[in-house]
Amino acid sequence: MIRIEDILEKVGHNHQGADLDLLRRAYFFSAREHKGQMRASGEPYLVHPLEVANILADMRLDEVAVSTGLLHDVVEDTLVDLETIRQYFGDDVTGLVDGLTKIAQISNISKEEQQAENVRKMVLAMVNDVRVVLIKLADRLHNMRTLHFLKPEKRQRIAQETMDIYAPIAHRLGMGKIRGELEDLS
Repeated sequence: MIRIEDILEKVGHNHQGADLDLLRRAYFFSAREHKGQMRASGEPYLVHPLEVANILADMRLDEVAVSTGLLHDVVEDTLVDLETIRQYFGDDVTGLVDGLTKIAQISNISKEEQQAENVRKMVLAMVNDVRVVLIKLADRLHNMRTLHFLKPEKRQRIAQETMDIYAPIAHRLGMGKIRGELEDLS
């Protein structure tokens, strides 16, 4: 399992003067809020935000984006709201978390309403900060790496959504390695 120390080291190496305390606080906040939650794999839920943050650190994103990776599911999956995120982590992190929440809402559109090209355009157009899309791609990548723990019907739906929406977005952003892995895992 990836450790927060590994992520801190990567971000500190890639961004001299990075606010590593922000990352530590995001980690402990996420750990507290996700305590007792488990993934379909049987692992503690915290493994997922750590893996997402690690992917973002490998992409050399800044501490705000990596912290958001640690917090990306807190608003959706716990009782924490955006105002609490703002109080603890400020406007930058809150803006990214809010953008991710909006993307999640788009993903919940029914299949009849969902036309992949329109959804891709909507996702790219609605974000004010490209880091939102990069965090969502890291989130989807880790979810795809653990897809085999889900029921076949859910696996199929997620794999199709990945091929229709997320792999093409990665391609449009010039992220061939991530696009390739998303396609291979689908």
